[in-house]
Amino acid sequence: MSDDNHTLPYPSADSEHPTLVIPGGKDGGDAGATPPKRARKRWPWVLLIVVVVLAVLAVAAELIARAVLPGIVRGMVIEQLDLPADQKLAVEADGILIPQLIGGTLDTLHLSTDSVTLEGVTGAVDVTATGVPLRGGDLASASGSIRIDESQFTSLLSNTELPIDTVTLESPNATVAGSVSVLGLAIPVSLTVTPGVAEGDLELTPVGLTVGGLEVDADQVGSSLGALGEQLTQTQRICIADQLPAGITLTGLTIDGSEAVIDVDVDGAIATDQTLLEKGTCP
Repeated sequence: MSDDNHTLPYPSADSEHPTLVIPGGKDGGDAGATPPKRARKRWPWVLLIVVVVLAVLAVAAELIARAVLPGIVRGMVIEQLDLPADQKLAVEADGILIPQLIGGTLDTLHLSTDSVTLEGVTGAVDVTATGVPLRGGDLASASGSIRIDESQFTSLLSNTELPIDTVTLESPNATVAGSVSVLGLAIPVSLTVTPGVAEGDLELTPVGLTVGGLEVDADQVGSSLGALGEQLTQTQRICIADQLPAGITLTGLTIDGSEAVIDVDVDGAIATDQTLLEKGTCP
């Protein structure tokens, strides 16, 4: 083979042979164009804002309800019990109020006051009611305590035949003092008892006795004072239903320092039955 048929070189890439650009690339589009940006999804942010606004409104509504409800309840209680217009009464409801208000019933309601007079008995009252209907009706249940001082406790013992002039409270007992007549002579008597409750009645269990300033035992009192001595040394049951509203039943009594704490159960119908607010009766 001769050199007359040699292979010709490829032409150099110069200006006479420019590189062609195919419009649109493979798909016929503009290969150099910037792809369009996708629109951002804004609905999650809108939803978040709506949730936050609703939460703020719910909190505001709850705060308003808690600010308004005590005044409304206080007014209803004062009117129902015929209490003075300036009667101090703390009101507190448990749980989230808005669903309860919508449902028309409060789950739990606490009422307390440092001093209130009910049927002649004055003391500090703390009551918890459940199932409180806002549109009228009976309470599901209610119970609480009444705290009274020595003078009020003395008035509760007015139905007893014990010789009582004064009462001194000192936890856990109460000491009643008075005098008995023996052969025309007034002999001072002091009886220490542990108070309690039995079947709704006040119960006094003797634990100590002094006659004429001398401490004596039950046998000595029975032999020297006869029937009166036996009465002083026996457990006393005293009905005080006629000194309390008929809708209140005693369930317990303890001496706390110089005060008596009376536990009570409240008839749920007391909210609708006016007779339950009147004094009860003793057999």
